[in-house]
Amino acid sequence: MDSIGSEQKKAQYHEFFTIKHKLNVNMQPLGDDFLLPDQQDLAEHMPYAFKIAAEMSGADSKILRPLKNLGEYAVELVEFLNQQNKKIDLMMSYILQQQDDSANRFHTIEFGGGGLTLVSPSPLQVGQMVELKIFLADEAAGVFCYAEVINCEQVEQHHHISLLFSCIREPDQELLVRASLHVQTLELRARAKQQKNEKQ
Repeated sequence: MDSIGSEQKKAQYHEFFTIKHKLNVNMQPLGDDFLLPDQQDLAEHMPYAFKIAAEMSGADSKILRPLKNLGEYAVELVEFLNQQNKKIDLMMSYILQQQDDSANRFHTIEFGGGGLTLVSPSPLQVGQMVELKIFLADEAAGVFCYAEVINCEQVEQHHHISLLFSCIREPDQELLVRASLHVQTLELRARAKQQKNEKQ
């Protein structure tokens, strides 16, 4: 990969907001003969559990959005549906956890809509293609996609490997953006609460 291409890919990585946060990720390096599928064909490569999670994640927002226009009459119904969603989320979290292979498990340093950086005991070559399973426990969701190594930096005894998403479904990319903003919101609330407690 030439230097211009490398810089362009690093710029693409940073086009989206990223946040420092630890997520469980399964990563498997792919062979040189691997052919990256089109985005339309990605679903054929996805494990079934990730297909279900993607469908259910999209269905939640479609169901609840129209009810918000009904005003006070819909409050109890929305609350009931939210409670049902929590039960389904618990079930989806359990199903997705069965996909988490400890032999291929890594932890992220940061993630966002454009890619992620994880910690690895061994390096990977820049340009290497990998298969990713990203587990979003707080969202009761998971993302299956393909990514390319755009940077590998040794830090003490480990390597920080930055991966740019090369083939990812648009709804999954939006899910990662929402998840990163959700983490930021929780961190800001926690910081504000801490500052308030320190002043008391």
